[in-house]
Amino acid sequence: MSKTLINQIPLISNCKEVIEIKKGFSSDEKYLIHMQEGNNKLLLRMFNLKELELKKEEYSILKRMQDYNITCSQPISIGEVGNRGYMVTSYIEGKDAEDEIPKYSEEEQYNIGIEAGKELRKMHQLAAPKHISSWYSRKVEKHKKYLDAYLACEVKVKNDHQIMNFIDENIQLMKQRPNLFQHDDFHLGNIIVNNKKFAGVIDFNRYDWGDPIHEFLKIGIFSREVSIPFSIGQIRGYFNNKEPDEDFWRLYSLYLAMCVFSTVIWTLNTIPNNMNEMLDKVYMYLEDHEYFSRLKPKWYQ
Repeated sequence: MSKTLINQIPLISNCKEVIEIKKGFSSDEKYLIHMQEGNNKLLLRMFNLKELELKKEEYSILKRMQDYNITCSQPISIGEVGNRGYMVTSYIEGKDAEDEIPKYSEEEQYNIGIEAGKELRKMHQLAAPKHISSWYSRKVEKHKKYLDAYLACEVKVKNDHQIMNFIDENIQLMKQRPNLFQHDDFHLGNIIVNNKKFAGVIDFNRYDWGDPIHEFLKIGIFSREVSIPFSIGQIRGYFNNKEPDEDFWRLYSLYLAMCVFSTVIWTLNTIPNNMNEMLDKVYMYLEDHEYFSRLKPKWYQ
């Protein structure tokens, strides 16, 4: 990243120091910018110009999140410089929860989960724009594509017919579900912690619209493997420290069941070498639910 490019970006042209951030899966180049005045830090993302329109949408979502007091990066500026696009946001101080939380006590993990759940609840106040078709129609169409591709591929999951039957019996439940904002990648890898406390949520670039319960999918696949106390805390925090009802668990299980087939196809198409690792995750949550003969996972106590 050349200093001349940074000098051309208003607001950060007089910065003191630029440090590249290597972590994460995104193709963006990320930089921590130390400003001259005080201890002010900003985050700069540089990206391919053809992504500018998408990034502008993400930027406007971050703006909307400020309306609901979501603890996330505040958007500061977006534009193009040279032949690249850039976005500047505030920087959330802290570390990746996925790396840090296993070092904490169970109570600290649980409390971070509670805060994460409350934060997720606040995000779900934002309703989908009018032009977005119903959650049911979009999700059923996606599922059908994945299922057809799964039936035609060579990878097979144990008891797949039992899983398909469970989906068929419950798929109608999606008809009545609300069409709301979804972060769509809400798990420990996208949560920042600082001093053993919840510090914020990052990575809104995968956002979508639909059933808010679909967000909890990532617990069953990722978060629960890293921290069960966090996972239980997130669910309870979301429901204001009350127990979720059977409808929640039925929908949660339905989305995990659908995820069996989309995971196989997504992995085949994008990271085929990781198939065994991904299948391990799938079998983990299938065991948690005894192939959906139980709705509430074994780890939720």
